[in-house]
Amino acid sequence: MARRWSEGHATSVLCVGASSGPDGLLASGAEGGELTVWGQDGSVVGRHLLPGGEDVTGVAFTPAGPTQLFVSHGDAVSVLDPRNLKGPVEDFQGAGEEEINALALNETGSALAVADDSGAMRILEIPGGKVCRTLRRHTNICSSVAFRPHRPNNVVSVGLDMQVMLWSLQKTCPLWTVNLQDATEEETHEQRPGQLFNPPLAHCASVSSCGNILGCAAEDGRVHLMRIGSGSKLEQHGVVKAHSQGASQAHFISFLPHPYWLVSGGNDSHVALWDLSKHPVVAPEGKIQAPQHRKGKSKGKRKEQDKSKEKEETAEEEEAAVEDKSGPKLSINHGDKVNWLCPVVLKGEQSVVVADQSTSLTIYPLPQT
Repeated sequence: MARRWSEGHATSVLCVGASSGPDGLLASGAEGGELTVWGQDGSVVGRHLLPGGEDVTGVAFTPAGPTQLFVSHGDAVSVLDPRNLKGPVEDFQGAGEEEINALALNETGSALAVADDSGAMRILEIPGGKVCRTLRRHTNICSSVAFRPHRPNNVVSVGLDMQVMLWSLQKTCPLWTVNLQDATEEETHEQRPGQLFNPPLAHCASVSSCGNILGCAAEDGRVHLMRIGSGSKLEQHGVVKAHSQGASQAHFISFLPHPYWLVSGGNDSHVALWDLSKHPVVAPEGKIQAPQHRKGKSKGKRKEQDKSKEKEETAEEEEAAVEDKSGPKLSINHGDKVNWLCPVVLKGEQSVVVADQSTSLTIYPLPQT
């Protein structure tokens, strides 16, 4: 049965984060600078109103536990003690060039990535907040960032330019770039004439706990999947046709039996749980040709690409068949557009926390797997 946590906010909740450990805290950020910290039972541990009244767009706890809470608002990041929210311990003013849309900490808590409206992704050293990298390649808003587990120098950025990029922090250009529109256009010829398509603006990035599968929720209703191979190379690219409207959220779940469980949410007001362990991008027997991206192509390479087009289309058909058979393991009609999802174990129960247009959080139990 779903539970609702209320009394924490007076405005729409925009983001949620959970700390590690069985007794971990949760934090939620809302419009107008509202920040609330929750206990495992839904009790309000503390509230804080950030100065300036700017929306709270991201929250992240230090990996070691609920000792520090990083909160993005406007172009700044504030660091707070989640058990004592009287005021920030540190403030990183100008952490973003423009308004920050998302933030992420690496596994050791030594680096903080922020994505902002200018299209830039910045890396801040922790502690201190010194900007050590500014990575500019997106031509529109950078909407989400995620570090690769087990690869502390690899970070993913996605944006409203429909680009997904994998970066090495030793370099100033991405290791590879995927244009989601290219993949979408390849499939449009199979659709009915006159059917409208939402452009695949990239909203949310997540990397599986094994570090090899990247998921990206996009405005075309799909969760785009990419397999990262040795040398951080892009090996495969495919999709999950997850939502009938834009997919706003996609998060891999670290506490289920294998790393390929993913929860997604969308503007169709649905929340879905997926077991991707047999998806062609994940399963070695279902390989899909990785498209060529952002590299100059000789005539010879173009011919090779043409020859392989039939194989790619066949692979896509096989992929769709697998998706149709498997479908989501759980589909919830939440009744409101999803702003944020946060998988978490609450008092021993595997759950997902949903933030929507309302002032409350909704907690759904996940099935035992």
